[in-house]
Amino acid sequence: MLPSRRTFVKSLVFASGNLAVMGFMPAALALGGPQPPLDRPAPSFSLPTNSGRGEISLSDYLGQWVVVYFYPKDFTPGCTLEARRFQQDLPKYLKKNTQILGISADDVESHAEFCDSEGLKFPLLADQDGKVSKAYGSWLGYTSLRHTYIVDPQGILRAIFTGVSPVVHSQEVLAKLEELQAISG
Repeated sequence: MLPSRRTFVKSLVFASGNLAVMGFMPAALALGGPQPPLDRPAPSFSLPTNSGRGEISLSDYLGQWVVVYFYPKDFTPGCTLEARRFQQDLPKYLKKNTQILGISADDVESHAEFCDSEGLKFPLLADQDGKVSKAYGSWLGYTSLRHTYIVDPQGILRAIFTGVSPVVHSQEVLAKLEELQAISG
C-alpha cells in the first residue's frame, strides 16, 4: 500500500531536514529545490491576481522594495496567521516604500474570498501550475512552501527566508528590510 500524500510529505520533510543537518544536502538544495542566488536579479514573473488588475508582474514594482511571500493554502491556520500579521504590519511596510505580494497555488477566486474574509489589502497571486514557485525554489509537487524573498527597487534579490514561523515572520521581515534599507542608503 502506498503512503498517503500527507505521510509522504512528512517523511520527505523529515528526511530532507536530517540530510541537511548531517551535511549531506546543501541548504540551497533543501526542500523545495535550489534557491535563486542573492544579489542577482530576482526571477521575474507575471501572475493573475484577485486585486482586479488582471495580472501583476514583479517588474510593476521597480522603484519599490517588494516582499514576495509564498504560502501553501488559503484559509489554513498557519497561512491565515501569516497573512494577518503582514496585514497588521502593512502600514509599516508602506512607510518603507515596500509592497507585499503573496503567492500560492490557489486560484484567483479563492484568493478573493481569502482577502475578503481576512481584510487583506495586498495582492495575492495565483501560481496554479507552480512555475513561479519552482523558479524560487518554493514548490513541493502540488503546493507552494512557506518561503519569503525581499527584492530591492532595482529588482535584485536581497534576502531569503525559509523555515518560516507565521507568528513572528512579518516582524523578522521588517527587521531585515530595515537593515537592508540602511545599507543601501
